[in-house]
Amino acid sequence: MPSLPVRTAACLAALLLARPAGGADPAPPQKAEMAGYLLVPHERVDKQYNAGFSMYVAAWPLLKNYPGQEFQSGLFGTWMFSQYDGPKPEKAYSDIEGGLGWWRDTRFATETPKFIMGGVALNFVEWANGPGAGKGRDWKNPKGHYAIAQLSPWVLWPPDGLNLKQGTSGELFGYGYLPLPLTAAKKTTAGKDVPTGDQCWTLFLNAGNFKGPVTFFVPYFWSKPTTERTDLAGMFLDTRPSEPNKAIQMETQHVPAFIAKDAKGDTYARVAPTQFPARPDGDAPLIHRVTAYRKAALWDGVQAWFDGGKAVSGAIDPKAAAVHTFKGGGGATWRIYPPNTERDKRVPLAWGSFATPTALDETTYGYRWAKEVVAKDGSRVTLPEYYRLEKDKKDKERWVVASAKDVPAETGLTKVEFRQGRTAKPQPYVTPDDAASSWKKPGPAAGPFEAKLGDGSVVTYSWYRFADQPALLNADLTADEREALQKRVELLHKNWTKDREYLPPPTAGKLADLDPAVLVTPPKGLDIGYVPIVTRQGMKE
Repeated sequence: MPSLPVRTAACLAALLLARPAGGADPAPPQKAEMAGYLLVPHERVDKQYNAGFSMYVAAWPLLKNYPGQEFQSGLFGTWMFSQYDGPKPEKAYSDIEGGLGWWRDTRFATETPKFIMGGVALNFVEWANGPGAGKGRDWKNPKGHYAIAQLSPWVLWPPDGLNLKQGTSGELFGYGYLPLPLTAAKKTTAGKDVPTGDQCWTLFLNAGNFKGPVTFFVPYFWSKPTTERTDLAGMFLDTRPSEPNKAIQMETQHVPAFIAKDAKGDTYARVAPTQFPARPDGDAPLIHRVTAYRKAALWDGVQAWFDGGKAVSGAIDPKAAAVHTFKGGGGATWRIYPPNTERDKRVPLAWGSFATPTALDETTYGYRWAKEVVAKDGSRVTLPEYYRLEKDKKDKERWVVASAKDVPAETGLTKVEFRQGRTAKPQPYVTPDDAASSWKKPGPAAGPFEAKLGDGSVVTYSWYRFADQPALLNADLTADEREALQKRVELLHKNWTKDREYLPPPTAGKLADLDPAVLVTPPKGLDIGYVPIVTRQGMKE
């Protein structure tokens, strides 16, 4: 997605998203959906800035009421691919494409978005959304479940996604990925004669109540598929630099809608109330300071430190960075259509009639809203709900904005209700309990403990010695390699404290907070070299 990965886990049975408020209608509205992309153009930077990125994106409740698990949408984000010296390899999709949003397999969803990491191994054979979270929930056949290691001793990562503070509404969430030299490069992988690189792509956050590195992709996640596809050895993010000029988009896969015809045969649509951030004094920033880095921004100093040099603070050097600029412009491919409509028959919205893409300043992007059709209420604007199907001058169909009073009563659209649709009792996430598993052998040093999150779920977690966490026991590392990694992380824990800046700070907007419940303090004696690992997430029993 962006920014988001397309997750193909089977959907739960759809909840009833709307119902007629009155009596039976001889031609009831037909269930439909709105989906598509919002496209954000930005200026390119030099290809030498190929060691990761950071950005600030607005976090807000896209829908007024969370409608159930058919709903899937990201907020603004990006896709980070490998950079190649020559042509890209064919049929070799792999990237980091996570971000803020809601997904069909989100079990403890609220109106407030969550954050996932969204790493994709070769052609979606595996994906990884966070520690203990991957493709499906089958621990006997894990697909990305062990791909991400916990690095921070201060942040819990629930398998359902990293929670933001409930009620977040337009604040900026800062995040980015930069490589750290935590592990050594290897000439063999899982006993095969293919290499694994030394780049541990690390997630850095800048939130109102937490700053710093949180988690990282183990290099084996990227190289593992090359044990079968040896022709692709050395082609993924464990080894390759990152492409600095990435797409920025907002990917929406399903927003509930309804379509109906009036007595004359004209077609109308209604979409669930869809919101964007607003500010009393002007237009709200949606994307801010999209930045690409050279290895001199962080990697070089950390590598010298690990080689015996002086400690570095972890602050990412803005002198080794390039900030993408905005000039306005952009497009939208949002469409309204009945389920299973062929792609080329999905009719677009006349998005430009109520939203004008705008560069709020050189490094900040947002929209200017048409006041006559967009309702503003405090910190949010609500987009038009009603549309009429018309043809433009080129005889192409478009959904144009209609007011509620102009929608004929016989369509029934003004009487449908978009209801909140939470799962009554979501299934818990449970990690293996086998005494011989990597979760139990050698097992945790302290716990279990519990934390109740803002989404209503309860997470159970324990403290593991960093090198003994399950992800690293399944990362194709020898005992000696894990011990070398342990020593490096202990240096980070001692020196990279949570009370300093890491990512270059924003110059506009206010920072969003993480859910306070995901912030923890290590037990006495476990503050250096230990990390919290979530072993269960579910409703309180």
